[in-house]
Amino acid sequence: MTQPRPRGRPRAFHDKTEQNTVRSLDRAMGILASLSETNGLTLSELAERTGQSAPTVYRVLTTLQTRGIVESEEGAQRWHVGAGAFRIGSGFLRRTNVAERARGPMQALMRATGETANLGIENRDEVLFLTQVETHEAIRAFFPPGTKSPMHVSGIGKALLAFYPEARVTAIVAERGLHGFTALSITSEIGLKRDLARIRERGYAIDDQERAEGMRCVAAPIFNAYGEPVAGLSVSGPAFRMPVSEAGRIGAEVRRAADTVTAAIGGAAPK
Repeated sequence: MTQPRPRGRPRAFHDKTEQNTVRSLDRAMGILASLSETNGLTLSELAERTGQSAPTVYRVLTTLQTRGIVESEEGAQRWHVGAGAFRIGSGFLRRTNVAERARGPMQALMRATGETANLGIENRDEVLFLTQVETHEAIRAFFPPGTKSPMHVSGIGKALLAFYPEARVTAIVAERGLHGFTALSITSEIGLKRDLARIRERGYAIDDQERAEGMRCVAAPIFNAYGEPVAGLSVSGPAFRMPVSEAGRIGAEVRRAADTVTAAIGGAAPK
């Protein structure tokens, strides 16, 4: 007996061949992705980055502009991501109320530590930063919403990995590898799993200049009703303001904030 296909999917849902994709839409998404990675690009710069002709890129841009998805800075002749793209992207945040529930605890965390508070989730084996509450200090960490980071060099990433099944951690390492970004990056699976064991024991993770020299991060996981890690909270800042000697105090603050969000979404930490 033929199984009915899920609603909302055509018969060719599993066919990922070129004939089943919309090439013009794919080009437009590539252009939008390139814009999102910068503070604005000219038409010629976009054409060069995407490998498309300037007339093609211009047609895509003007089409997206009618929806407010991109905006043109006339004086500098540069194009930027528009408010329409933000409204569409906000639909992703509405899939979960974690971002909404975390806002208050993040603000309190920033005030308690004096450093930038961040919220992130795992997305396709990477950390995806959703939002942050910035410190008022002139020198501070900054992760624009949508920024991604390898999990093994991220405080939030390691906080999540520490509570994943070991088989999943092994699979992520095999797929993504353990690239070294600084001399302090963990680049061996044995070393990573040793660090994850320490994280489970103390309840928070430390990124000790593993992604960027001079920057530290302390993070803790947020759990759902099944005791599964679904997001992470962190504070990050320059190492000279976040000495290792303060990790315990900061870790307790971050752990308290993450537990508050866990409770607010009806979650529970694993026993």
